[in-house]
Amino acid sequence: MGLVIGVLVAIVAVVIVLLVMVIAGYNGLVRARNAYKNAFAQIDVQMRRRFDLIPNLVETARAYMAHERQTLEAVVNARNMAMAGLSAAQANPGDPAAMQQLSAGQQRLDGALGRLIAVAESYPDLKANQTMMQLSEELTSTENKVAFSRQAYNDAVMSYNNRRETFPGNIYAGMFGFTAAALLELPPDRPEMREAPRVQF
Repeated sequence: MGLVIGVLVAIVAVVIVLLVMVIAGYNGLVRARNAYKNAFAQIDVQMRRRFDLIPNLVETARAYMAHERQTLEAVVNARNMAMAGLSAAQANPGDPAAMQQLSAGQQRLDGALGRLIAVAESYPDLKANQTMMQLSEELTSTENKVAFSRQAYNDAVMSYNNRRETFPGNIYAGMFGFTAAALLELPPDRPEMREAPRVQF
């Protein structure tokens, strides 16, 4: 009789230990997932600020660059595409397809802004405009904040992915459907995007 009770106590103890391990592993994965989603929210804030600055920049430039309509329209269209990418990523941060769409939108916007800056160089009055200089300074500051937020997001994603891929986290991730999160990466063929663009008039 005493042996049976001892075996039952040992089984219950093992079950409790396993249950505590599963709960701790699950909670760790949830905390890591919430951390990268919060980090993405910071990217969202900075990118939305960037998107809000661009129409002001375009309107200021429009007064001086009336015959550069295609350049200005390209910036507006690229902004809209980038905003769509951000919305897709916001709906599902970490999803590889959403992160790819966000990256592509940002790449297109960076290219359009670069062309705008290059064209604006040939307009001395625009370069000297106080509003344009202020907007450029704010845009540069925001670009730096986006880069910092992207790095914080990528760090949080790496931590989450490490937790879900290592033992015993990989078991819990499989049991509870924790999928891999995607980094917000810059295209390898665009090294100029690894640095914040210089916006200066």
